[in-house]
Amino acid sequence: MKNLTLFVALSLLLSVSCTAQTPKTDAKSSDEKTEIKKEPMQEVVIETSMGNITIALYNETPLHRDNFIKLVKDNFYDGVLFHRVIQGFMIQTGDPASKEAKPGQRLGMGGPGYTIPAEIVPSRYHVRGAVAAARLGDQMNPKRESSGSQFYIVDNPGGAHHLNGQYTIFGEVLKGLEVVDLIAAQPKDQADRPLEDIKVISIKLVEKE
Repeated sequence: MKNLTLFVALSLLLSVSCTAQTPKTDAKSSDEKTEIKKEPMQEVVIETSMGNITIALYNETPLHRDNFIKLVKDNFYDGVLFHRVIQGFMIQTGDPASKEAKPGQRLGMGGPGYTIPAEIVPSRYHVRGAVAAARLGDQMNPKRESSGSQFYIVDNPGGAHHLNGQYTIFGEVLKGLEVVDLIAAQPKDQADRPLEDIKVISIKLVEKE
């Protein structure tokens, strides 16, 4: 009788122990299911006549990211000039009319024939190395839609924070800020176009591993 009572007691103890451990196992698997992996950013290498610049495209601005990737795949940027450079502020490129531009020709109005809806992300700022879409001013463009191809890179070490919330920032420089500085420092005319042409030789996507 004592052996039977001991057996029943042990059986109950084991049953309670197993029941108590079950929720821990379920909780762990639940945590694993809710874990979200961040999509890696697409990187591109801008090969210029003054050196290479590697940038990352933000996933928070998918319209701008996908448009940029499409233009890169179409070789749209091959041969365009940095047509506007302001040391301590920014460098700008992406005007297809600059490919055949004569010396001194005014540039900055060309594009692929469309604009992109604004994707202004409050948490993205005009820090040094920020890559943002150029656009027409508010008077002509109250929705702040971006140029379909023109973009600029912030050169100022202190950023260009007066532009925050007004232009779509869709990427950042990962490598080559010294090249940005070099381009920005070149002699230029009254329209901020470099006196000696600075070309985008090509832009290539960095293959994801």
